[in-house]
Amino acid sequence: MADSNEMTINLVVLGKTQTGKSAAGNSLLGSADFESRLCPSSVTTRCSLGRSGRISGLIRRNGRESALRVRVLDTPSYPHSALGKQHVRDTVRAALAQHFGEEGLHLALLVLRADLPLCPDESHDTVQLIQELLGPTWKDFTAVLLTHADKAEEAGYSEETYLHSASSTLLSLLSTVQHKYIFLDNHNSIIKEERNIVLRKLLNFIQRNNYQVLLKHSKE
Repeated sequence: MADSNEMTINLVVLGKTQTGKSAAGNSLLGSADFESRLCPSSVTTRCSLGRSGRISGLIRRNGRESALRVRVLDTPSYPHSALGKQHVRDTVRAALAQHFGEEGLHLALLVLRADLPLCPDESHDTVQLIQELLGPTWKDFTAVLLTHADKAEEAGYSEETYLHSASSTLLSLLSTVQHKYIFLDNHNSIIKEERNIVLRKLLNFIQRNNYQVLLKHSKE
């Protein structure tokens, strides 16, 4: 933390190709740090760190308002259309150590599309990657980000009816991560109020975890 009146949360986004990882990272940062576009192949080929400016009005600590800063590590998809699994795994592990090795990681965000059903074994690869990167306590440090929620809404689904109709695979995954999930629209730029709602939910997850961080990737 830069000072006693400022808090930084460290996040990493992980997921399959075209789930909207980079777009989600941009939404959380309130910027366009990460390249995000429709493409028949994987767009992101390397890890990159984005940083938000100071965000006010979201948290209070010790009876006074604190500023929030968000840092998001964008990662190549897993599996990737051009990169091998081992390469992606090693790249992400090195980036976590480089960027969050000293301060630690608050949350890994597993990005899934709300407008596509999650079938058995489909999320296996990414979940396995998270387990390998975060270790045995990965469930405490992982939340699911359901992107393209606007398309689900257009189809007539509220959050409640969506979960009622969701596949057993998705429901089992949400149960595994202690129901830490967020629905996120994939408009080009979400309005400030919507972004603040998402950040408040993330802060709630982090608070429920007693502000713990994973320090596993400390620098040598």
